[in-house]
Amino acid sequence: MRLEPRPRLSRVMAFTSPLIALALTVMLGALLFLVLGKDPVAGLRMFFYEPLRSVYSLSELALKATPLILCAIGLSVCYRSNVWNIGAEGQLLAGAIAAGGVALYVTTHGGSDLGRWVVVPILLCGVIGGMLWASITALLRDRFHANEILVSLMLVYVAQLLLSYLVFGPWKDPLGYNFPQTKVFAPETLLPILVASTRLHVGFLVALAAVGVAWVFMFRTYVGFQLQVGGMAPDAARYAGFAARRALWISMLVSGGTAGLAGAMEVAGPLAQLTPHVSPGYGFSAIIVAFVGRLHPIGCVFAGFLLSMMLIGGELAQTRLGLPNALTGVFQGLLLITLLGCDTLIRYRIRWVR
Repeated sequence: MRLEPRPRLSRVMAFTSPLIALALTVMLGALLFLVLGKDPVAGLRMFFYEPLRSVYSLSELALKATPLILCAIGLSVCYRSNVWNIGAEGQLLAGAIAAGGVALYVTTHGGSDLGRWVVVPILLCGVIGGMLWASITALLRDRFHANEILVSLMLVYVAQLLLSYLVFGPWKDPLGYNFPQTKVFAPETLLPILVASTRLHVGFLVALAAVGVAWVFMFRTYVGFQLQVGGMAPDAARYAGFAARRALWISMLVSGGTAGLAGAMEVAGPLAQLTPHVSPGYGFSAIIVAFVGRLHPIGCVFAGFLLSMMLIGGELAQTRLGLPNALTGVFQGLLLITLLGCDTLIRYRIRWVR
């Protein structure tokens, strides 16, 4: 058996590769449950059935998919532009800090005359916070030719330490029994609930609207065309006069803005306060979402729900089957590895040789 280059890229494999990768992940997951001494049917049920069995389960699925989708569409813009932003997690935390600071100020000073509309500037502050955090990476890459992979990744830990400093220090709730958390935010600073008796808020609709905006930007605007040409053919982009510097800044700011919005929706949504654990790793999981979604905004929606199922399934497997929480990361890693392997068949085909 050997791999030989295809005369042209296979469109069939481009669409079926994620499905094959998912099937392989399920098979490997079943073997993993057997090795751990658990019933594979019960284990897979936690991941692929329980998150879909009721209205409340579906609402939780959409709730966790919201930040994944937002982060993934921003990362898709970066990766199509050949800008390797790995720090969406830090940009999400920066947006959460900025939005949480405004919400805490409104809560501490007795509300706002804007009423429920005060949530709009809170979300905008989250977007700005994420963009400012991403601009650090863009600046260091632009002015000093620093590697954006390392810089964006290291800034994640800086954002985590900054968040911990605030909730353990100046923003700590004095009546919070010494827990590292802020006050619970005022009701007018929180996003309205979309479905009664659930935690799903209107941020899910905002995420779907952002998908539409991202699709128009990437495939129906001249700037989006410049970014994609610069990513696929840098030499052709330079010949056409497209500025690589401009592509760097636009893609990083878009990615930082969407991640910051995701963080703002977390603190103004289900959490209603700042804690050291604002994100369970949404920014890192969004990298897998972006690639499983083929770096396409609509594909990121389906991939976001898939990764959301894995997050919920990992929590259920931990509480009901006594398995470690790290199982979620194992499933995500299996999905990414099998996807990368299956993507090889887009450019190559298997030839059986006697």
